[in-house]
Amino acid sequence: MTFDMLYSKIHRATVTDANLNYVGSITIDEELMQASHLRVGQKVEIVNVNNGERFATYVIKGKAGSKDMCLNGAAARKVEIGDKIIVIAYAAYSEVELEHYKPTVVLVDDENNITCVTNELVGSDHV
Repeated sequence: MTFDMLYSKIHRATVTDANLNYVGSITIDEELMQASHLRVGQKVEIVNVNNGERFATYVIKGKAGSKDMCLNGAAARKVEIGDKIIVIAYAAYSEVELEHYKPTVVLVDDENNITCVTNELVGSDHV
C-alpha cells in the first residue's frame, strides 16, 4: 500500500504575473524550484489564499533570481497579480518510506524571497 503525502510546498508565494495567452502551467523561479525540490513538468496543486480557488497544473522553470510566480493559460483566470498562493506537490510513499518521511516546506516573503526551508509542516504561527 502507498499513501499520498505532501512532498513539497512553497507557502504563501506572491503571484507576479498571469499570462492568459501562454499554453498553460506555472512559471516558478529556478531558485524556488531547487529549494522546494520541484521538477520541470511536475504536477502541482495551486491554492489561492485570496479567493479560495484550488486547481492543478505543471511546473515550468523560470529565470533564477527573478522571483517569478506566474500562472499561465487558463490558470491565469484563477489568480490576480499580488494574490498569495500555496504551491503543493504530493508523492506516493510506502509504509517503509514513511518511517523517514520529511516533506520540504519553503516559506517566502512578500517578494518571493526564501525566508526558511524546513521539513516541518507550517502552523498558524508562520502565516
